[in-house]
Amino acid sequence: MRVVLGEDLVLLRDGLIRLLEAYDFDVVEAVDSGPALLKALVDHRPDVAVVDVRLPPTFTDEGLRAAIGARKQVPGLPILVLSQYVEQLYARELLSDRGGAVGYLLKDRVSDVKQFVAAIRRVAAGGTAMDPEVITQLLARGARDRPLATLTPREREVLSLMAEGRSNGAIAARLFVTEKAVGKHIANIFGKLDLPLSEDDNRRVLAVLAYLDRV
Repeated sequence: MRVVLGEDLVLLRDGLIRLLEAYDFDVVEAVDSGPALLKALVDHRPDVAVVDVRLPPTFTDEGLRAAIGARKQVPGLPILVLSQYVEQLYARELLSDRGGAVGYLLKDRVSDVKQFVAAIRRVAAGGTAMDPEVITQLLARGARDRPLATLTPREREVLSLMAEGRSNGAIAARLFVTEKAVGKHIANIFGKLDLPLSEDDNRRVLAVLAYLDRV
C-alpha cells in the first residue's frame, strides 16, 4: 500500500516512516511542508495520505489545505489527518469536503500502533476513522441542535461508534447488545436526522459526519 506522509517534525516523521514500513506500507515520499505535500500527492497519487494539519510555512492549516487541494486533482484521494489537538474547524472543513474517505486522529493515537495501522488501512479501503474525542466534541457542539437533541443516550453512543468506522457487529460487541438491536438504533438515528438509509456502511458513516458538519 503506497503512502505519502506529511509531517514537519523530523523525529516523528522518521519514526512514522519506520513504523509504516514495518507494517508493509510503502512510503513513496515524506515531506515537511504544505506545498511539497500537494506536489507529492498529485505526483504519486498514493493509496492513502497521512497528513499533519499544521505544516510550514505558517503552521496553521497547510497540511489540510494541501490534502483538500490534491483531492481536486485526484478525486477520492483517501486522507488520514493527524493533529495535536481537537481542532473542530479543521475537522468540519475536512468533512465538508466530502471528496473521499477520511480519518482524523489525535497524534496520541499513534502510540497505539495497532489502532493507528488499522485506521490507515480502513481509510485506504474507503472507510472512516474518526478519533473518539473528535466525535465527542462534534456531538457536544451540536447538542443544542434539535435533531441531535432528540437522540437517546444509547443512540448517541451508536452514532459515535459509527463515526469511528465500526461495523454493526463491532458496535454490538462493544455495547453488549445484539446486531438486530444495533440495526434498530441506526434506523432510529437516520429517521431522526432525516438521513436516507443505505446498505453501504461507509456511506452511512459519511452521511452522519456530513450532518454533524452542518450543525
